[in-house]
Amino acid sequence: MRHSRFRLPLVHLLVAVLFITLLGRLWQVQIVDGERYTRAAVADHVRRIAIPPVRGRILDDRGRPLARNRAEMTVSVDRVALRRQPDGGRATLRALAELLDRPYKELARRLRLCGPKVGKPCWAGSPYQPIPVAEGVAERKAMQIVERPERFPGVSAAPAPVRDHPRGELAAHVLGYLSPGEGKGADGLEAAYEADLKGRPGSREVVVDSAGQVLRTVREQPPVPGSTLVTSIDADVQRVVERALSKAVRGARGADSGAAVVMEARTGRIVAMASAPGYDPRVWTGGIDQADYRKLTRDDRLLSRAVQGQWPPASTWKIVSTAAAAASGYPLDGRYDCPGSYQVGDRAFRNAGGADLGTMNLHRALVVSCDTIYYRFAEQLWGKGDDEAMQRMARAFGFGAKTGVDLPGEAAGRVPDRAWKKAFWEATRDETCEAARKGYPEVAKKDPRRAAYLKAVAAENCAGGYAWSAGDAANFSIGQGDVLVTPLQLARAYAALANGGTLFSPRVGKEVRGPDGALVRKITPPVAGRLPVPAKTLRYLRDALAEVPRSGTAAQAFDGFPFGRLAVAGKTGTAEAYGATDTSWFASFAPAKKPKYVVVAVVSKGGAGGEAAAPAVREIWSGMYGLEGRKAALPERSRR
Repeated sequence: MRHSRFRLPLVHLLVAVLFITLLGRLWQVQIVDGERYTRAAVADHVRRIAIPPVRGRILDDRGRPLARNRAEMTVSVDRVALRRQPDGGRATLRALAELLDRPYKELARRLRLCGPKVGKPCWAGSPYQPIPVAEGVAERKAMQIVERPERFPGVSAAPAPVRDHPRGELAAHVLGYLSPGEGKGADGLEAAYEADLKGRPGSREVVVDSAGQVLRTVREQPPVPGSTLVTSIDADVQRVVERALSKAVRGARGADSGAAVVMEARTGRIVAMASAPGYDPRVWTGGIDQADYRKLTRDDRLLSRAVQGQWPPASTWKIVSTAAAAASGYPLDGRYDCPGSYQVGDRAFRNAGGADLGTMNLHRALVVSCDTIYYRFAEQLWGKGDDEAMQRMARAFGFGAKTGVDLPGEAAGRVPDRAWKKAFWEATRDETCEAARKGYPEVAKKDPRRAAYLKAVAAENCAGGYAWSAGDAANFSIGQGDVLVTPLQLARAYAALANGGTLFSPRVGKEVRGPDGALVRKITPPVAGRLPVPAKTLRYLRDALAEVPRSGTAAQAFDGFPFGRLAVAGKTGTAEAYGATDTSWFASFAPAKKPKYVVVAVVSKGGAGGEAAAPAVREIWSGMYGLEGRKAALPERSRR
């Protein structure tokens, strides 16, 4: 009993102490730290929403829009409001899908928040702002949404800016496109000048309840529109180039693609750049579906072949080989035999058609495109241990490295040499040696002769494919074999030849102007180097190339051309591939005596250089200067 009497007061005391402690803590939280916890509670429910800015325009050289924004009726869904509905918003979304005549799954996918395991389409923005699910909605359907909020709770319809290409497919590969759902440049100029075009986002701070429902706006900072990019592209010339290239690809039996470049010879600015096949960039508006995407990627329609396509340059390469030969001591006006074939090791290297063209100087060798003279140069230099002479000159002309153009995804091309040959052999040796043992049975079923040839090549490469041979040097001298260039690289090299030796890093952008039109900065093509070629040699090359369209390998393609009004100089190229149709090249500049522009075209599997590429280039020059009954695409620019 005595212990019980003592135990009860202790319990009461303990309870009193705990109660006093609790009261003290409540006083501490509510009175002393009340303001701090109140601020924290409010802050926990404040959400910041980014407000996207209006994207800047892309204009051509004369200020005409190539890419801009237009207002389009857009339907958006408040994801939070949808999820608060009894069925998670499924009924609302089904009613919306029926109204818009869109698949329910398509709308549902566009409402998903982007993440590592979520594929496109998805939403990359804030979950607290309305998510666009349909663009280009007819006004009468949009009004049904506005006028019947009880049927479409959480759904809104209002005009919103979308990317617009007023000239359709024109310059699609140059302009690029925006990443669906993210609104930022994913390719072309849109990606290269993203920092200028995107503007500066605004922000809106809103208070939300525990369920995520927006209660009120606390603060708002308006966005700053993006700047305008003015390019050196001329829309009229671009149209001429695209039509000529498309015609050449369609007209050449078996041709599958092509590219063309027009460049200012004295500045390195790009006037036009085309790739075939093309595509309509409007396919990206509102998010591309899987079927359209597969169609674009199946035949590489998204590939900008002018900067990413790579082919052997064939005889257009002879400006490099001639300059290298002259630097190695071969006189330009020396007399050289041009037999029908020239023996290099155990192989006979032939002229086109095996033609024996007699004795000539290098001027004539360029005009008629003699191969055997260059085979001899290459073998002799190889025999003297100076087989890198032509590679050094090729690199000096900018080949084997990116030009640095202001477009993403540029290919570097390839200048093969001893080191490359050994590395390639080591990487492919096992596969090559297996082919040498087994042959090509699948090929043999259709073409036994080709299968035997391929097996013999494999056996040769298996045994000694690591060595840079005299045959490799011979192929290199005429732009065949393993050498690869892009059309832009070739255009830049010919521009350097035309302007007296300055090698530019080409630019499409010309200037950036702010939203108010004020100049932000000018964009000038940087000088990337100088050709290590004497002015006399460059002049010799230009004079020789001036005769190619008149009496040389491009004479048939330029038959009847008004050279008195525009003297075009150029060089054909026919890139051979065993068992496949040749690739057609023509590289040119004009006026021949004082060049202003360079025009280069390539037609993959288009045949000889004079058959597909040269006629396309003729059509481009005529369209630019208003010749042969055409309206001049450059009425002011061509007179500069």
